[in-house]
Amino acid sequence: MENLSFYIARRIYKSSDGTKRISLPAIKIAILGMTVGIAVMIVSISIVLGFKHTIRDKVIGFGGHAVVKAYGSVLDDEQIPVCASDSLLKALRQAPDVRHLQPFSCTQGILKTDDEFLGAMFKGIDERWDSAFIQQNLVEGVIPHFSSQKPGNDILISKYMSDKLKLKVGEKVFAYFVGEDNVRTRRYKIAGIYETHLSKFDEITVYCDNAAVQKLNSWEKDQVSGIELAVNDYNRIDSTASWLIRHINRKTDRYGITYTSETIQESNPQIFSWLDLLDLNVWLILALMICVATVTMISGLLIIILERIPMIGVLKALGAQNSTIRHTFVWFGMFIVSKGVIYGNILGLAICLIQKATGVISLDPQIYYVTEAPIEVNIPILIALNVAVLVLCVLILTVPSYLVSHISPSKTIKFGE
Repeated sequence: MENLSFYIARRIYKSSDGTKRISLPAIKIAILGMTVGIAVMIVSISIVLGFKHTIRDKVIGFGGHAVVKAYGSVLDDEQIPVCASDSLLKALRQAPDVRHLQPFSCTQGILKTDDEFLGAMFKGIDERWDSAFIQQNLVEGVIPHFSSQKPGNDILISKYMSDKLKLKVGEKVFAYFVGEDNVRTRRYKIAGIYETHLSKFDEITVYCDNAAVQKLNSWEKDQVSGIELAVNDYNRIDSTASWLIRHINRKTDRYGITYTSETIQESNPQIFSWLDLLDLNVWLILALMICVATVTMISGLLIIILERIPMIGVLKALGAQNSTIRHTFVWFGMFIVSKGVIYGNILGLAICLIQKATGVISLDPQIYYVTEAPIEVNIPILIALNVAVLVLCVLILTVPSYLVSHISPSKTIKFGE
């Protein structure tokens, strides 16, 4: 047998021909408030998730999820080489969740044209380098074949550098490297130009052959600035970091240099702290939207209860208990909430899909590091959001429903006459 409260709520919500019997403005305002609230929450969560993961992936693209380097390099940011021996690489491949390793070497230099010059950090890489990230952000030219054996003269520079120095793909540029007692000059060819909008890296990073950097630094063939590690799952990076601390840190190479390790969060604390602050913004938006939705729902339900005072009096006179009547109006409120949630999901997902397809919401890359608002629709999170909203609304709707306990049958039936 169908629940009595549910049956009465459905009957007063709709008449047999589908037309509303109760106050249309109250219902429409309540549904509208819930729709807007759910849509704003979905869009906000999708944008923040997309933004955080986009920026995070850009930072990881420049430095991997974790890096093994010399202990002295972490203390004073000096380029102290470590030995990338076969035994070390073999040990690192055994670290949990590690999918890729790539040694790199760095040195400071100056790019100079006839009219301009610019300081840069030359990052030496070889054939083991994962170029997928730069390939996605390549705006001109091609990615050359970098080698660990023979130094080449092809380099990759950022669009910021090409604009600053007025360089194009195929043109050549001089680079100067200041040593302890001399200045070395190299002539490079611009093979490609990339743009990530991450100014911290775009303004200084030049990609070149690892062998060339090792030669400029007067290092041995097995000496590098560090070894970058990429993991399969970013959320499991802590387990990888713990393994590195136990098995790699504080060990020394054959040159007497002590190894240490850093995660991408530890090497870029400002960026990741800034991204973590976005979570606070999301919680504030969720709280505000839930307040807006619940206020409109409570207001609508109160209006409906007041409008149905004669009916409440009749039900009490017929022996209906207060709990039955309360449940009737809670069910009625849930009909409205459910409709608002459905409309809100449709509207929110539609906005997300439109933004993802067209990028209509643009951003200033100098401030936000992206040209358009990124979108990431996380279905499990959205399901959890909908369930949480429905549960919260049920709890909140019970508050105005207690108004029926103070309604007297005798007075209401007389009032109804």
